[in-house]
Amino acid sequence: MDSPPGLVVVKFLREKVCRVHGISGYRASVFVLTYLSYTGYHLSRKPISVVKNVLHQNCSSLTPPVGVNDSNWCNWAPFDGSDGPALLGTLDSAFLFAYGIAMFFSGFVAERVNLRYFLSLGMILSGIFIYLFGIAHSYGIHSLWYFIIIQALGGIVQTSGWPGVVTCMGNWFGKGKRGLIMGAWNSHTSMGNILGSLIAGAFVETDWGLSFYVPALIMGVLGLLLFLFLVTDPSHVGSVSPNVPTSNPPDGPSVHRDGSPILAINNDPPSEAIGFVGALKIPGVIEFSLSLFFSKLVSYTFLYWLPLYIASSSTMGAAASADLSTLFDIGGILGGIVAGIVSDYTGRSATTCAVMLTSAIPMLFVYQAYGSSTLAISIVLLVIVGALVNGPYSLITTAVSAELGTHHSLKRNSKALATVTAIIDGTGSIGAAVGPLLAGLVSSSGWNNVFYMLMGADLLALMLLVRLSILEFKRQTQENRIHTI
Repeated sequence: MDSPPGLVVVKFLREKVCRVHGISGYRASVFVLTYLSYTGYHLSRKPISVVKNVLHQNCSSLTPPVGVNDSNWCNWAPFDGSDGPALLGTLDSAFLFAYGIAMFFSGFVAERVNLRYFLSLGMILSGIFIYLFGIAHSYGIHSLWYFIIIQALGGIVQTSGWPGVVTCMGNWFGKGKRGLIMGAWNSHTSMGNILGSLIAGAFVETDWGLSFYVPALIMGVLGLLLFLFLVTDPSHVGSVSPNVPTSNPPDGPSVHRDGSPILAINNDPPSEAIGFVGALKIPGVIEFSLSLFFSKLVSYTFLYWLPLYIASSSTMGAAASADLSTLFDIGGILGGIVAGIVSDYTGRSATTCAVMLTSAIPMLFVYQAYGSSTLAISIVLLVIVGALVNGPYSLITTAVSAELGTHHSLKRNSKALATVTAIIDGTGSIGAAVGPLLAGLVSSSGWNNVFYMLMGADLLALMLLVRLSILEFKRQTQENRIHTI
């Protein structure tokens, strides 16, 4: 059966890239497409943190319309009462708990299906649920359950993203300089947060529905691009994965074709997808997963509450606080790259994370105490805190996950990466759900208590990496002794 003309053009463009640039052209396309994909995922998660500033705010500081006597006239029901912050925290938790729980199943599915379909469908469905949240403004929807259900369903479909993009990157990029490559690539998280803040901030004070419509459109367009152009595995174009050594490279493209069924099989030697228990037995998976639980708790508390904290601790409005909060993510980009470089150079991922977590604890205290004193101090501290908080989070979810997913104990089983990634990120995502929920409850007793909670979480994340850091030190000491003999 002949392919549709549109698919013929797409296949021609893919083949043209390969002929001109060879396998490096495919690697570049995978890097760019997965980068854009997860930028879109995070871009779409950010608007709710910006829109919180208008869903529940201090109406007494604003001028009400003529004839309006309601003290909560500027707020959006059902978030207009004294329990508004707690209800907003419930929305965060609805998304993040659904995301964290579904992530464990998402990795299982991702190992067994065509990742291009999996990612594309996930992005398009994510765009639909983001759009449905925005129409609440256009149609005057005030049901709390509507918002909770939309957030929960959105969280479920967004689990398609992380196992999918990390597996694609792990398939195409070997272990050489993986920390640097993954650190630079993982800047998509912060880039998405920055763009999401800027887009949402541009509309939040005029029509907050547009703060969701625009990201929804972007997600749909990116999902279509992935469907048309993403090549998820080297074997699909007749090459060999850098993680699966072989003495007999394939002579040509595998049986897998882009138009094949979603449960496609190629010509590679069959390898059984690893189970949940098997993945947990990989050395380091449990420690890094639990450490990410607390690291992501801190990171996502900033993601969902930083604009509101800035607005409440200063005289800035919703748009200005959203813009300023992007500096935290700029610091996150720098932190992720630095963590990757240090990890590559030292070969000690756990130690790298531990050092950054140790430094983050006092810096959180400094930011809480002095971050609102002047704009210049706030800018500097936000960048530093962003680097130290997001550096370990970035390293664990990318280079460490890819390393564990191709661990030598798997004996060349290439179908473990998505499962390991999902376990690590799923555990971290449960922490990400707990953080914003606790922040919404604790903030009523003062923001200083929120920061104490975050410092305690970083301390626990650090303690979980102590054993692995000691093992890394012993291993490197033994290697140095061997080299000196």
